[in-house]
Amino acid sequence: MLLFQDRSRILLRFADLVEKHSEELAALETWNNGKPHEQSAKSELPLLVRLFHYYAGWADKIHGLTVPADGPHHVQTLHEPIGVAGQIIPWNFPLIMFAWKVGPALACGNTIVLKTAEQTPLTALYVAKLFHEAGLPPGVLNVVSGYGPTAGAPLASHMDVDKVAFTGSTETGKVVLELAARSNLKPVTLELGGKSPFIVCEDADVDKAVELAHFALFFNQGQCCCAGSRTYVHECVYEEFLEKAKARALRRVVGDPFKKGVEQGPQFEKVLRYIRAGKESKATLECGGDRLGNKGCFIQPTVFSNVTDDMLIGQDEIFGPVQSILKFKQVSIDLGCR
Repeated sequence: MLLFQDRSRILLRFADLVEKHSEELAALETWNNGKPHEQSAKSELPLLVRLFHYYAGWADKIHGLTVPADGPHHVQTLHEPIGVAGQIIPWNFPLIMFAWKVGPALACGNTIVLKTAEQTPLTALYVAKLFHEAGLPPGVLNVVSGYGPTAGAPLASHMDVDKVAFTGSTETGKVVLELAARSNLKPVTLELGGKSPFIVCEDADVDKAVELAHFALFFNQGQCCCAGSRTYVHECVYEEFLEKAKARALRRVVGDPFKKGVEQGPQFEKVLRYIRAGKESKATLECGGDRLGNKGCFIQPTVFSNVTDDMLIGQDEIFGPVQSILKFKQVSIDLGCR
């Protein structure tokens, strides 16, 4: 096992190498995922560097605690590496997810087998090479690119993997948990999808609420597990909000993610299926609702009104640029404890 000062030094060297190669990495992440290059270059690469500076500081601050005990005894906890960490990351933020998984595990002295999403392996492979340049010994960080059934499932069920950390869909999370339990009962950390509400009350600044709700849903092309994908608007401001939300969506710039000013890159078939489901459920299509142009895999920013909780687009995590706007009369607060 690497000494804590070695782990810290390697993580800092790695952060410096990421900064040095940030231009190539930003371009590669846009090729990898389709997200706007301005987002990759100006937001995600600087965040990646900051994250590894932060995790480098963990390495010499992992210590035990003394615990009060009855009688003349000294009780102290000792924190030790868990061993082999199996990690499975999704395709929406390949580099940032890599950092959130790999940084803490390395800082704490573990070895890693990380599976990328099959759609977006490029940047994880690139930065794994930078880790070796930073001095990480062979075998400490291992990157596997493959499909869930042939790469992810064996990782979750392997008897020599001591922990699994998974980020992805709720459905796949259930499978990971089951495989871990059926093998060596390894601990599992899950970060799963959701259907987060964005609530606009009657006294809201509507213009500001429209902009915030737009960002909450459309950021990263709607591919965000904490996206505000159910927009609840009070009936008193519903019509005003709806018109302004529609106008904001129509101004959204979609196209080549390498072009300046583009806010949304390519997506396709799965999102279109949800849009068709919204139309079939009699939600009102306010704008968008189809592919953009006849080249590439671009989808028009889409807004549905008159959405209800029982509709598929009001329940499922669409993970795309589809805003569902629901109407409410009052907010009821349940102060009961579970």
